[in-house]
Amino acid sequence: MAEENLDWAGLDAIWISHFHLDHCGGLPAYLFGIKHAAETQARTKPLRIFGGPGLAELVRRFDAAGDYRLLSQRFAIEIVEVTALEPFEILPGVEAAAMKTPHTDSSHAIHIRDGEATMVYTADTGFDPSITGFAGGVGLYITECSFVRNKPVELHLELSEAMHLIRKARPQRAMLTHFYPEWDSSDFQDEVARFDPPCEVIEAIDGLRLDIS
Repeated sequence: MAEENLDWAGLDAIWISHFHLDHCGGLPAYLFGIKHAAETQARTKPLRIFGGPGLAELVRRFDAAGDYRLLSQRFAIEIVEVTALEPFEILPGVEAAAMKTPHTDSSHAIHIRDGEATMVYTADTGFDPSITGFAGGVGLYITECSFVRNKPVELHLELSEAMHLIRKARPQRAMLTHFYPEWDSSDFQDEVARFDPPCEVIEAIDGLRLDIS
């Protein structure tokens, strides 16, 4: 966040999709950083951390590993464990809902609405057609696409599956992310074009910024 010149010290909320380290491992480092950084010493507004059941215990275990007192900050740290398909408010006017996905016991997709702007992020997931109703017509649909083809596991997606879900959800735009190394030798645009996508399909790359309207 610092490298991208984002307001990391003023971050309002964090979403933890599930408890694999590539999706939550930055959380304790961030909490440790804001506890001691000069940029956060005058902060008073709370930081809210959202995720599925078990999130509070995860943070407790991270904290206990080094006795860092990560939750003892100058401002409140609020940990919110969400229930699938029950709406919750991230910030005033920013509404969300989560949906259980087939990856781990803690895995959830999230739907966020800010006025007319909407997005869905699947996080890691296996193939589940019910996500298309959850994501139907959103402004931006971000989905994992770990494999190009012939995936060796059921708990991730390959391109044909991701494109099928995009076609059914009919978002205004879609983004593929969570690429495994086999994508390095593939041409993203050529692979996606094979499926005649119903909307713009964007390749997630470091530093990319999008407006959601």
